[in-house]
Amino acid sequence: MPPEESTVVNDYDLLADTYTRWSDTEIQNAYYERPAVLALAGDVTGRRILDAGCGAGPLTVALRDRGAEVSGFDLSSGMLDIARERLGPDVDLRVADVAEPLPYADDAFDDVVASLVLHYLEDWGPTLGEFHRILKPGGRLIVVVDHPFAIHLLQRQAGQQTDYSATYEWTETWEIDGRTMPMSFWNRPVHAMTDAFTAAGFRMAVLSEPNPVPEAEKLFPEDYRMLCVSPSCLFFVLQAE
Repeated sequence: MPPEESTVVNDYDLLADTYTRWSDTEIQNAYYERPAVLALAGDVTGRRILDAGCGAGPLTVALRDRGAEVSGFDLSSGMLDIARERLGPDVDLRVADVAEPLPYADDAFDDVVASLVLHYLEDWGPTLGEFHRILKPGGRLIVVVDHPFAIHLLQRQAGQQTDYSATYEWTETWEIDGRTMPMSFWNRPVHAMTDAFTAAGFRMAVLSEPNPVPEAEKLFPEDYRMLCVSPSCLFFVLQAE
């Protein structure tokens, strides 16, 4: 039977269960992105942290287990259902759109984590402005994005005539549990990212391109070697001025 097709773009409600199982165990999230975020966050004991685009909540759980007071939001109610099962009823989890005004008070958080979230947006300005608003003065914004040159290079190798210096939308088709669905993202050069951070009132404290954690080498030897020589993500720690 041919795969069932979905025409809904970025349908994480449909993907929720399968995507959660995948991201809990594969190298990209479980052994690369999340450990790097936690390392950059450092000691979070007693800090109030918002996980923006928290999905099913694996990073939210990890931050809570390290002593943070956590909140989270996501556009997908299906993903949030899983997050609520993991975190229980006492954690503030809300359905909200990262592209819209956020339902939090000014100066509400010590840290905001936006991991693999901003690549869904063409215009980062309003969202970064909201992050700045809800952060305490001197608070941190920890951002993870697709490495723009990695995306550009993959697309050039596939025969697409992409321009690294441009901000452009790109799409691909995911096949999950016998369904195919379109996924859409925005790629932009590093200078466009840093310009947006500065315009929103952030100072860059850290720019990181880490390796996966060492235990990934035995589990995913080929992927581990590839990520060590060709990183797929950029990691930023930004301070609200």
